[in-house]
Formats: sequence, structure tokens, C-alpha cells
Amino acid sequence: MTTTEPVPLRERRVDLLFLAFLVVNAVLITYLIDLEQLVVADPAHFDYPLWPPGPVIDLVHWYGNHYDPLLLARPPFWRMTIWIDVLFFGPFYFFAIYAFSRGRDWIRVPALVWSGTMLANVLIILMEERYGVHATEHFGAVVAANATWLLMPLAMIWRMRRDHPFSRPA
Repeated sequence: MTTTEPVPLRERRVDLLFLAFLVVNAVLITYLIDLEQLVVADPAHFDYPLWPPGPVIDLVHWYGNHYDPLLLARPPFWRMTIWIDVLFFGPFYFFAIYAFSRGRDWIRVPALVWSGTMLANVLIILMEERYGVHATEHFGAVVAANATWLLMPLAMIWRMRRDHPFSRPA
């Protein structure tokens, strides 16, 4: 029986990139920007809620008005992707932050599930952004704004390709 030990984070420098991505998603994207899209059902008629802060709401609406009409239209499929983000991805990000920082291999399967789901969500959204009812005139800008959420799941799949992504033989 082969035993393994975690590789310290200082020896896994590429994981600092994953950690930064996970922290930004947990703190900024999921529970500020995405949450706004659930709390504010109709961007044309709303009162500012307690959370997220008004400047975040204003920023999201500015981006939607200038680049991304789908974000403001909020059709049912869109709202479902946001619910998936808030209910499932958000907690995943916090668990993944712990696992990546401490070198815990148990995050492998959840990370692969997250990767596949994130890729599917973003690709579906981009298809709507390009050809759908709420297509944007600024598709290049929207793709650029979402590119990280296409590239990081692919990088995560690559990072989790081994059974023990954070371990080495003891």
C-alpha cells in the first residue's frame, strides 16, 4: 500500500492562481455581482436592498446597459444559472479554497463536477449572447469578460487529471 503526503502550497505555485480565482469568485462574483441578479428581479424598477451594496448594483446595471442586455433581461434559464452559482458554486469555492491551500485531494471530484457545470453554463450563456433573443452588439467584449470562466474550468480539469492532485508518495 502506497501512502501519500500533501505537497506544501509553497511547492505548488500554480495553485496560487487557482486560489486567487476561487477567492475572487467566492467573495466578489457569487455573493456580490451574481446575488444582485436574484435580489433585484427587475432592474428597471427596484429599491436598493441591504445587500449587495448600491455601488455594486449600479456597476452591474451599467455593464448590462452598455454591453450585456441578457444580464438585465434575466430570463428563467439565466436566473437558474445564478441560483446554481449561489447555492452550489459559492459553497464549492469556500471548500476549494481550503482544499487548495491545504493540499486536500478530496476536492478532485467536486472540482471536476464544477468544471463541467461551469463550462456548460458559460457556453450556453454565450450562445444566447451571440444568437439569442437578447444578443449583444458587443459580443467580443462579453466573451472577453467571460473568458476566465471558460479557461479556468479547462485549467481545473487539467489540474485534477491525477487521482491525487495535491499529493506525492510519502
